[in-house]
Amino acid sequence: MADFNKILTPGDYENGEINVVIEIPMGSTQKIEFRRNIPGGAFEIDRIEPDLFAKPTNYGFIPQTLDEDGDELDVLLVSPLQLTTGTFMKARILGVMKFVDDGEVDDKIIAVPADDRNSGNIYETIEDLPEKLIEQLRFHFNHYKDLKKPGTTEVKEFAGLDEAKKIIADSIKRWNEQ
Repeated sequence: MADFNKILTPGDYENGEINVVIEIPMGSTQKIEFRRNIPGGAFEIDRIEPDLFAKPTNYGFIPQTLDEDGDELDVLLVSPLQLTTGTFMKARILGVMKFVDDGEVDDKIIAVPADDRNSGNIYETIEDLPEKLIEQLRFHFNHYKDLKKPGTTEVKEFAGLDEAKKIIADSIKRWNEQ
């Protein structure tokens, strides 16, 4: 296993491109997390969620970043394909889902593959995403902990590229200061 925080950079976020390590494939009910505190890094299945709460997008993180919750900055990677845990790719930033989990800021960068020849790279901004997908993301993240800890998650808003870049820059700074 490779420690992605040692072999990858966050990417060229200032120009809208990031490196994303995939933790959870779209449609999965497994909550898989990269554990950087294990020598060499490892993926752990933290829990199994009910089928109702399968991930609506691929889910991963940007290496060498720390969000305010102390974990790498999360990414919701929009693609029609289920991507594989432990792989990484370059992605293009569309925006951010501002999110609070149990009182902690836990924002999610929204991105698409940097080179998606299947879709023709149809998504240029967060506004290009289907409203139905935004509704699914809002519902999923507002309710995915309801069976164990109801009312502890809240999607605050969806914002564009500039806000996403600011959050990434702040997360890189936190990583470098640790």
